[in-house]
Amino acid sequence: MMSLLLVLDLVGTFVFAISGATAAVTRRLDLFGTLVLSFVAGNFGGITRDLLIGSVPPAAICDWRYLAVSLLAGVITFYWYSAVDRLRSPVLVFDAAGLALFAVSGTQKALVFGLNPVMAALLGMLTGVGGGMMRDVLLADIPTVLRADLYAIAALAGAAVVVIGDLLHIPATATTIVGALLCFGLRLMAIHRGWHLPVARPERSSGKKHAPNDETIE
Repeated sequence: MMSLLLVLDLVGTFVFAISGATAAVTRRLDLFGTLVLSFVAGNFGGITRDLLIGSVPPAAICDWRYLAVSLLAGVITFYWYSAVDRLRSPVLVFDAAGLALFAVSGTQKALVFGLNPVMAALLGMLTGVGGGMMRDVLLADIPTVLRADLYAIAALAGAAVVVIGDLLHIPATATTIVGALLCFGLRLMAIHRGWHLPVARPERSSGKKHAPNDETIE
């Protein structure tokens, strides 16, 4: 199980780091800025997860492989961006892949540390959305999780598959793969078909203002 979690974490770190680096290149950041954004996007969700479950120091800090994978993704994207950009909507594709991998790995690690199923699923969702959220904050964007089509819901669905599989004593590898595929598929379908949750639509003002003495001003 720990080997599976490590592989999922490193692959998720790599694809999320590419999404962060791709966003940095499109915003014309320099090499240092690109590497910072690739590390943050690839590791912030996992660091948050480890701190919440008491796995300290977080794996992303004490294991050099996380830093190496993040920097590798940043360098590849910075110098060979044209190759990455050949993919359709590369930021969204890599973001969806990272979301799926981190959602299931975060849930599995939470279960290993003894969290109850509901909290394990929520922590898996947080692991998935954390890196992309911090990436968007550093780029002064509204975080994708607050405005994207079925972003957090897709992560929660993947995490729920892992939790249900654990309750039914299904092998962890099978539920992890199914959960990741479900999350990834839901995210891509939401992007291509425009699926989304209801959006807040504030009522328009009537054009009238009220003075302090409650007299209406046209």
